[in-house]
Amino acid sequence: MREDALIVLGKLVGIHGLKGYLKASSYAESIESFAPGKQVILRREGKPPSAFRIEAVRPHKRGVLLALEGIDSVDRAKELVGCELCIDRSTLPELEKDTYYWYQIIGLEVFTVDGRRLGRVEVILPTGSNDVYVVRDGGKEILIPAIVSVVVEIDLTHGILRVDLPEGLEE
Repeated sequence: MREDALIVLGKLVGIHGLKGYLKASSYAESIESFAPGKQVILRREGKPPSAFRIEAVRPHKRGVLLALEGIDSVDRAKELVGCELCIDRSTLPELEKDTYYWYQIIGLEVFTVDGRRLGRVEVILPTGSNDVYVVRDGGKEILIPAIVSVVVEIDLTHGILRVDLPEGLEE
């Protein structure tokens, strides 16, 4: 499997209990990304990725607890702590027109409609009514609401997000 075909959903950060449950910090928008039966790929620098099926999942604090097929002891689970939790990009469902996955937005260069560069999308914050893009350029940070009146163009081919900032948003 090609590394660029993987989407990082979270990271295994610890163990839970005596039966090999793993604590994962989640970057996914919902727990549905970790549904039982789904295949996940665990990746750690310097080691080949390995695939596991999710047997069980439940919410836990700010993340999830996962039971992975074949991981049924504390010792086996400890070996996996620190791994990135990924899925194959090809398993993601198709989205409606003008709808994007977070991984597609993070890293885009942000420009105003008049061509001024604001920085790069570093983080996306879910706020309930709409997401907010955290755009950074060096030490400068701007929060941009992900709404149609502000985000006027997303060009994935060229890696550009174009915005029409309301007056006062940059201050």
